[in-house]
Amino acid sequence: MNEYASVRQTHKATYPFRIEHTHPMADEEFANHLAFACRSFAPYHDIVCVCVGTDRSTGDALGPLVGSALRKDPPPGLLIYGTLDDPVHALNLEETLENISSAHPQSLVIAVDACLGHFKSVGSIQLGLGPLKPGAGVNKSLPEVGNIHITGIVNVSGFMEYFVLQNTRLSLVMNMAEIISTSIKKACLKMPTLSA
Repeated sequence: MNEYASVRQTHKATYPFRIEHTHPMADEEFANHLAFACRSFAPYHDIVCVCVGTDRSTGDALGPLVGSALRKDPPPGLLIYGTLDDPVHALNLEETLENISSAHPQSLVIAVDACLGHFKSVGSIQLGLGPLKPGAGVNKSLPEVGNIHITGIVNVSGFMEYFVLQNTRLSLVMNMAEIISTSIKKACLKMPTLSA
Protein backbone atom coordinates (compact mmCIF):
# COMPACT_ATOMS: atom_id res chain seq x y z
CA MET A 1 0.00 0.00 0.00
CA ASN A 2 1.50 3.37 -1.00
CA GLU A 3 1.51 6.47 1.21
CA TYR A 4 -1.52 8.02 -0.52
CA ALA A 5 -3.62 4.88 -0.11
CA SER A 6 -2.59 4.55 3.52
CA VAL A 7 -3.60 8.10 4.41
CA ARG A 8 -6.76 7.86 2.33
CA GLN A 9 -7.78 4.66 4.10
CA THR A 10 -7.16 6.20 7.53
CA HIS A 11 -9.15 9.33 6.75
CA LYS A 12 -11.53 8.12 4.04
CA ALA A 13 -14.48 9.91 5.70
CA THR A 14 -12.63 13.24 5.53
CA TYR A 15 -11.34 13.35 1.94
CA PRO A 16 -11.99 14.47 -0.65
CA PHE A 17 -13.18 17.66 1.06
CA ARG A 18 -15.25 20.19 -0.88
CA ILE A 19 -16.57 23.63 0.04
CA GLU A 20 -18.25 26.48 -1.84
CA HIS A 21 -15.94 29.47 -2.25
CA THR A 22 -18.83 31.69 -1.11
CA HIS A 23 -19.14 29.92 2.25
CA PRO A 24 -18.56 32.54 4.98
CA MET A 25 -15.84 30.41 6.60
CA ALA A 26 -14.46 28.88 3.39
CA ASP A 27 -10.83 29.88 3.90
CA GLU A 28 -10.73 28.81 7.56
CA GLU A 29 -12.51 25.49 6.96
CA PHE A 30 -10.35 24.69 3.97
CA ALA A 31 -7.18 25.66 5.86
CA ASN A 32 -8.07 23.30 8.72
CA HIS A 33 -8.54 20.36 6.36
CA LEU A 34 -5.39 21.21 4.41
CA ALA A 35 -3.26 21.48 7.57
CA PHE A 36 -4.60 18.11 8.75
CA ALA A 37 -3.84 16.53 5.38
CA CYS A 38 -0.30 17.97 5.37
CA ARG A 39 0.39 16.62 8.86
CA SER A 40 -0.63 13.17 7.62
CA PHE A 41 2.42 13.18 5.33
CA ALA A 42 4.97 14.28 7.97
CA PRO A 43 7.90 14.37 8.27
CA TYR A 44 8.98 16.61 5.41
CA HIS A 45 11.49 19.44 5.10
CA ASP A 46 9.28 22.02 3.44
CA ILE A 47 6.14 22.43 1.34
CA VAL A 48 6.26 23.06 -2.39
CA CYS A 49 3.12 24.49 -3.98
CA VAL A 50 2.91 23.82 -7.73
CA CYS A 51 0.25 26.08 -9.25
CA VAL A 52 -0.57 24.69 -12.69
CA GLY A 53 -2.17 26.70 -15.48
CA THR A 54 -1.74 29.56 -17.91
CA ASP A 55 -2.68 33.23 -18.07
CA ARG A 56 -3.73 32.74 -21.70
CA SER A 57 -7.09 31.26 -20.65
CA THR A 58 -9.35 32.82 -18.03
CA GLY A 59 -10.48 29.53 -16.52
CA ASP A 60 -7.03 28.01 -16.57
CA ALA A 61 -5.50 31.04 -14.83
CA LEU A 62 -6.65 29.86 -11.39
CA GLY A 63 -3.34 28.16 -10.56
CA PRO A 64 -1.11 31.08 -11.63
CA LEU A 65 -3.36 33.53 -9.77
CA VAL A 66 -2.97 31.46 -6.60
CA GLY A 67 0.81 31.30 -7.11
CA SER A 68 1.07 35.06 -7.62
CA ALA A 69 -1.00 35.75 -4.49
CA LEU A 70 1.21 33.41 -2.45
CA ARG A 71 4.39 35.05 -3.79
CA LYS A 72 3.30 38.46 -2.46
CA ASP A 73 3.40 37.34 1.15
CA PRO A 74 4.69 33.74 1.38
CA PRO A 75 4.52 31.99 4.74
CA PRO A 76 7.78 30.52 6.09
CA GLY A 77 8.74 27.17 4.60
CA LEU A 78 6.49 27.44 1.53
CA LEU A 79 8.07 27.33 -1.94
CA ILE A 80 5.94 28.42 -4.90
CA TYR A 81 6.17 27.30 -8.52
CA GLY A 82 3.73 28.75 -11.06
CA THR A 83 2.69 32.41 -11.18
CA LEU A 84 1.19 34.77 -13.74
CA ASP A 85 4.71 35.95 -14.65
CA ASP A 86 6.25 32.48 -14.65
CA PRO A 87 3.49 29.87 -15.18
CA VAL A 88 3.79 26.10 -14.95
CA HIS A 89 1.88 24.60 -17.88
CA ALA A 90 1.86 21.71 -20.33
CA LEU A 91 5.06 22.80 -22.06
CA ASN A 92 7.26 23.03 -18.96
CA LEU A 93 5.50 20.83 -16.39
CA GLU A 94 7.79 17.83 -16.75
CA GLU A 95 10.94 19.96 -16.50
CA THR A 96 9.53 21.79 -13.46
CA LEU A 97 8.78 18.54 -11.67
CA GLU A 98 12.29 17.27 -12.36
CA ASN A 99 13.73 20.49 -10.91
CA ILE A 100 11.55 20.19 -7.80
CA SER A 101 12.53 16.55 -7.32
CA SER A 102 16.21 17.49 -7.56
CA ALA A 103 16.12 20.67 -5.47
CA HIS A 104 13.58 19.62 -2.83
CA PRO A 105 13.68 15.82 -2.53
CA GLN A 106 12.23 15.74 1.01
CA SER A 107 9.37 18.15 0.38
CA LEU A 108 5.60 17.76 0.50
CA VAL A 109 4.10 18.84 -2.82
CA ILE A 110 0.69 20.50 -3.05
CA ALA A 111 -0.69 20.86 -6.58
CA VAL A 112 -3.24 23.55 -7.48
CA ASP A 113 -5.23 23.64 -10.70
CA ALA A 114 -8.56 24.59 -12.23
CA CYS A 115 -11.00 21.94 -13.35
CA LEU A 116 -14.41 21.57 -14.95
CA GLY A 117 -17.34 19.81 -13.32
CA HIS A 118 -21.11 19.57 -12.95
CA PHE A 119 -23.15 22.77 -13.10
CA LYS A 120 -24.08 22.60 -9.41
CA SER A 121 -20.41 22.21 -8.43
CA VAL A 122 -19.11 25.33 -10.19
CA GLY A 123 -17.52 27.59 -7.60
CA SER A 124 -16.51 24.72 -5.33
CA ILE A 125 -12.98 24.17 -4.09
CA GLN A 126 -11.80 20.60 -3.50
CA LEU A 127 -9.00 19.07 -1.48
CA GLY A 128 -7.84 15.55 -2.28
CA LEU A 129 -5.10 13.15 -1.27
CA GLY A 130 -2.76 11.88 -3.93
CA PRO A 131 -1.57 13.49 -7.15
CA LEU A 132 -3.33 15.89 -9.46
CA LYS A 133 -3.83 14.80 -13.06
CA PRO A 134 -3.51 18.07 -15.00
CA GLY A 135 -5.02 18.26 -18.44
CA ALA A 136 -7.41 15.34 -17.86
CA GLY A 137 -10.44 17.56 -18.50
CA VAL A 138 -9.16 18.55 -21.94
CA ASN A 139 -7.80 15.11 -22.86
CA LYS A 140 -4.12 15.94 -22.36
CA SER A 141 -1.68 13.33 -21.05
CA LEU A 142 0.58 15.14 -18.59
CA PRO A 143 2.67 14.00 -15.59
CA GLU A 144 0.86 13.65 -12.28
CA VAL A 145 1.68 16.29 -9.67
CA GLY A 146 1.72 16.35 -5.89
CA ASN A 147 1.09 14.43 -2.69
CA ILE A 148 -2.02 16.53 -2.10
CA HIS A 149 -4.09 18.40 -4.67
CA ILE A 150 -6.41 21.39 -4.65
CA THR A 151 -8.79 21.98 -7.52
CA GLY A 152 -11.24 24.78 -8.19
CA ILE A 153 -14.27 23.95 -10.33
CA VAL A 154 -14.42 27.01 -12.56
CA ASN A 155 -16.97 25.95 -15.19
CA VAL A 156 -19.10 23.15 -16.62
CA SER A 157 -17.57 20.09 -18.30
CA GLY A 158 -18.83 17.92 -21.11
CA PHE A 159 -18.64 20.00 -24.29
CA MET A 160 -15.90 22.06 -25.98
CA GLU A 161 -13.74 22.23 -22.86
CA TYR A 162 -11.13 24.60 -24.32
CA PHE A 163 -13.85 27.05 -25.32
CA VAL A 164 -15.50 26.77 -21.90
CA LEU A 165 -12.20 27.49 -20.10
CA GLN A 166 -11.57 30.51 -22.36
CA ASN A 167 -15.03 31.89 -21.54
CA THR A 168 -15.01 31.46 -17.78
CA ARG A 169 -15.85 34.52 -15.66
CA LEU A 170 -12.71 36.24 -14.40
CA SER A 171 -14.53 37.37 -11.26
CA LEU A 172 -15.22 33.78 -10.24
CA VAL A 173 -11.65 32.67 -10.89
CA MET A 174 -10.14 35.58 -8.96
CA ASN A 175 -12.46 35.08 -5.98
CA MET A 176 -11.64 31.36 -5.88
CA ALA A 177 -7.91 32.10 -6.16
CA GLU A 178 -8.14 34.45 -3.19
CA ILE A 179 -9.84 31.80 -1.03
CA ILE A 180 -7.33 29.10 -2.03
CA SER A 181 -4.24 31.28 -1.47
CA THR A 182 -5.55 32.52 1.89
CA SER A 183 -6.33 28.94 2.92
CA ILE A 184 -2.83 27.76 2.03
CA LYS A 185 -1.26 30.60 4.04
CA LYS A 186 -3.47 29.87 7.05
CA ALA A 187 -2.75 26.13 6.81
CA CYS A 188 1.00 26.78 6.84
CA LEU A 189 0.64 28.88 10.00
CA LYS A 190 -1.21 26.01 11.68
CA MET A 191 1.86 23.78 11.24
CA PRO A 192 4.51 24.60 13.89
CA THR A 193 7.45 23.40 11.79
CA LEU A 194 6.59 25.93 9.08
CA SER A 195 5.42 28.87 11.18
CA ALA A 196 8.36 28.83 13.61
